[in-house]
Amino acid sequence: MSRLNPPFRADHVGSLLRPQHLKEARARFQRNEITKEKLRAIEDDAIREVVKKQEAIGLQSVTDGEFRRTFFHIDFLQKLEGVAVSGGIATKFHTRTGEIDFAPPRVTVTGKLRHVQDIQSNDFTFLKSVATKTPKVTIPSPTMVHFRGGRKGIDITAYPDLEEFFEDLAEVYRQEIASLYNAGCRYIQFDDTNLAYLCDQQLRAQAKERGDDPDDLPHAYAELINSVIDDRPSDLTVAIHLCRGNMQSAWIAEGGYEPVADALFNELHVDAYFLEYDDARSGSFDPLRFVPENKVVVLGLLTTKSAALEHPADIMRRIDQASRYVPVERLCLSPQCGFASTVQGNQITEADQWTKLERIVAVTQQVWGAAAV
Repeated sequence: MSRLNPPFRADHVGSLLRPQHLKEARARFQRNEITKEKLRAIEDDAIREVVKKQEAIGLQSVTDGEFRRTFFHIDFLQKLEGVAVSGGIATKFHTRTGEIDFAPPRVTVTGKLRHVQDIQSNDFTFLKSVATKTPKVTIPSPTMVHFRGGRKGIDITAYPDLEEFFEDLAEVYRQEIASLYNAGCRYIQFDDTNLAYLCDQQLRAQAKERGDDPDDLPHAYAELINSVIDDRPSDLTVAIHLCRGNMQSAWIAEGGYEPVADALFNELHVDAYFLEYDDARSGSFDPLRFVPENKVVVLGLLTTKSAALEHPADIMRRIDQASRYVPVERLCLSPQCGFASTVQGNQITEADQWTKLERIVAVTQQVWGAAAV
């Protein structure tokens, strides 16, 4: 059984490891050794190549690998008027061998939110021009403007009433999505760490310390995202990817989806969910019992955090386990996350990355049939 519309049986989250020559070009640009135009030409060539590779291994959706970004979210959010980016607060990232401190840039709201420029449409237009398969655009979820700082991260003069903040935030996203749709985009994915962070008991406690109710936030975030997408055209697929942190093979959050499952699956009006399920950090498949009959679940069963290659039999066994909650015809397969949510990328090689994606395509063909990808 095939899927003619996104998400596809074999899909992927979006970011890909940047080639070394592209990293070097970005460094040269930062040192003012090459122009912005020269950097973009180098990015264009790298994107042409990575699109060809995605299509060659049989993927039906392709991205630009987020090759023009430093972070999956900051590059986008800082182009919204009213958003400021500053030095971050040291955050504990976890690895299989211990903890590391990293301070990702901090997003705050310093004034009225306005959509003053189309952010992704030019990048999408180029991607579409070099792709023969379905081009997908990944953008940070609107929740990324709120969760890290909460009320304290939003200027009280600009927004004494948080309802107005959420209304303006939804409007800037509606305008961005309209610009993408007008450019021909029909497949958009929101990348959302915050709903997954609300599955972690420590991060829930931190949210409470900021003055937010971790039980209320999933419902508020569903309402926010719905206000962005509810009037979307019928031929625009909107998916959401839940991420527990992804920086150089490290992560932040742990915990199954149970604390957010009802709001996530029954209140949020997206078409599909890309869910991390690569190891015990993600919990069991039990929360999938909340998934309604009109939704698709993309199982992120292959990790992007290590080179260890999952065995086909193990992947198929887990698909079978998930199908006890969601029928197999509404399941798809992907990596657990992107391979490079930041420019540094995860601690695997490009060869490892492509082997993982090839494994996804091969397993998909075994589970759903040769024409099912």
